[in-house]
Amino acid sequence: MSPTSPQTPGADEQNWLDPAVLRPVFEGKRILVAISGGIAVYKVCTLVSRLAQSGADVTVVMTESATHFVTPLTFQALSGKHVYTSAWEHVESQDPQHISLADRADAAIVAPCTMNTLSDLIHGKTDSIVTLILSAIDRSKTPVLLAPAMNDKMWSQPSNLRNVELAEQDGFTLVGPGVGWQACRHSGTGRMSEPQDLARALAHALNR
Repeated sequence: MSPTSPQTPGADEQNWLDPAVLRPVFEGKRILVAISGGIAVYKVCTLVSRLAQSGADVTVVMTESATHFVTPLTFQALSGKHVYTSAWEHVESQDPQHISLADRADAAIVAPCTMNTLSDLIHGKTDSIVTLILSAIDRSKTPVLLAPAMNDKMWSQPSNLRNVELAEQDGFTLVGPGVGWQACRHSGTGRMSEPQDLARALAHALNR
């Protein structure tokens, strides 16, 4: 199983972190950014900031473990919106299951998508706010992107590679992972794609 990186025509000639480039694609679009727990969370700060600057309506949801790496307050400041960290938060009292977040998303991205979150998505587990909301998205209408991030040995585990294959069969789009230096002091496959690659892949998904 090899990493994948969706491309858009002429993508390499554009700066996909420049709000002027992003605005024509993302202005007015409702983007769900789902974050699971991994050190690569710090890269998602840049993605959320640029999407918001480009006029996108960005909603961030985080697993409990993700909040140990970057606080929800950071993403609230960057997105300008409430950040969801628990299925028991009823910000929309008329929709305690948060189904409306799934219904109104134009696109969703899970970044970082850990080995555990990937497994949960594939096997239908909904015990986190991230997997609960994503389980309610109709992927035939709304693209859901996964940006894997894990140790190279974890990435190459047969069970994980089977889940990657199933994810693609189930209609998810994988972005990366890349190859390079990892926080675990290994170098190999499993490094999360860079923010500009995530933005580019989202743009591609919205224009499919």
